[in-house]
Amino acid sequence: MTLKVIGAGLPRTATMSLQLALQHLFGQPCYHMSTVFGNPQHIKLWREAAAGKPDWNNLFSGYAAAVDYPAACFWRSLMSVYPDALVILSTRDAEQWWESCCETVYRLRGNTGVSEEWKKMMKELPSLIPRDVTEREEAIESFKRHQAEVIAEVPAQRLLVWRAEDGWEPLCRALNLPVPSIPFPRVNSRRVFRFRWWMISVMRKLGRLFG
Repeated sequence: MTLKVIGAGLPRTATMSLQLALQHLFGQPCYHMSTVFGNPQHIKLWREAAAGKPDWNNLFSGYAAAVDYPAACFWRSLMSVYPDALVILSTRDAEQWWESCCETVYRLRGNTGVSEEWKKMMKELPSLIPRDVTEREEAIESFKRHQAEVIAEVPAQRLLVWRAEDGWEPLCRALNLPVPSIPFPRVNSRRVFRFRWWMISVMRKLGRLFG
């Protein structure tokens, strides 16, 4: 299977909602950072990709699309590997994005519930945003720079700039698919994000106690 969609959007730009939407449209899985947690053997493959030795066919076997990290870190390479894929740049207001990251992604960077291998993977992946953002201006500048680079480098006919509030219509128009009759999925709020990470931490601790 070849990827039909490459997500170039950063985390906390409704990438999980986009994942669910694409899975509904294609009837096939969409790769997301959450996929890595369910497939820990993929960590080694992502670390190899970060070292310049990617095995995309193995990583994306059975997937119709890929959004969020780690895939978004390689959007340029994936464009060449999958020349017919649509590139979706999910985006939002830069200030809101920074606030959301501060309450979710960056607050949990030191979470002890993730494996050492996962931490190594995150350090080795190409960084689209600062790894430890404490300064608002630095974070927002990196966000805007990434958006501008994607828009400048992806041919217009291959690019969809999309916000969560846009819903189904632009996605379906770009993919030449009918608009579903169900509401657009809206998931992974800041509260839900933190709860999911807390559950991951608890399950790993239980695994060490009783494994």
